Amino acid sequence: MRRLVPFVVFFCYQIEQVTAQPPVKTVVRKQPVKQGMAKTGLAAIAPWKQIATKERLVEITTDYGVMIAKLYDSTPFHRDNFVKLVEQKFYDSLLFHRVIDQFMIQGGDPASKNAAVGTRLGSGSLPGDRIPSEFKSNFIHKKGVLAAARDENPAKASSNCQFYIVQGKNMTQQELDNVYDQRVKASNPLFSYTSSQREVYTRIGGTPFLDQSYTVFGEVVSGLDVIDKIAKAPKDATDRPLENIRMTIKLLN
Repeated sequence: MRRLVPFVVFFCYQIEQVTAQPPVKTVVRKQPVKQGMAKTGLAAIAPWKQIATKERLVEITTDYGVMIAKLYDSTPFHRDNFVKLVEQKFYDSLLFHRVIDQFMIQGGDPASKNAAVGTRLGSGSLPGDRIPSEFKSNFIHKKGVLAAARDENPAKASSNCQFYIVQGKNMTQQELDNVYDQRVKASNPLFSYTSSQREVYTRIGGTPFLDQSYTVFGEVVSGLDVIDKIAKAPKDATDRPLENIRMTIKLLN
């Protein structure tokens, strides 16, 4: 992702920093607890199995806790690329190398696995092409979404490995109108926020200035508090945490 200061590219794969679709409800299947399960704890062995979705689920384990995220079926290029990398254990031991409170946490730079303390990160990628953009009007940058980092290529194609998870902040209706007029409308004049999307941005927050410019391809459905903890981690002048925050990602279904 590119960092813009305020809207100027700083280096590759840093999304700009400026200063959501209603939250997807976690639907719990009501499953009978077999006799004896409560006593043995078996009922809580795999809580992710209670998440009612046919979309792919991944478990992101960090030094600050565990998040479970689902990958959207309607962004198949990004979903399949992410699944492939998880299956290859590519993300295991990589860092969340850039964290900004009230904005996002970013990881997936292959250079981060063995990077020395103080090394600037964020420009790494894998061999091969970028991932074609998959902008969807029903996916906005609400808190908890997974989105793909990118450089400033004209097609707005995504990095083939780096991603970020949105924390963001609560927006007023006026702030949302300003962001739309100044940023979002220029990216896609045909896009406009629904009343439910506006409600989400005011209630749980996000980063609307990135809408229709970076591909959203999933969302955290459990462990939103982990995002807050990581985003508040002490960091250096390049937004890299002073202490390494590593990740391990595995598929759950």
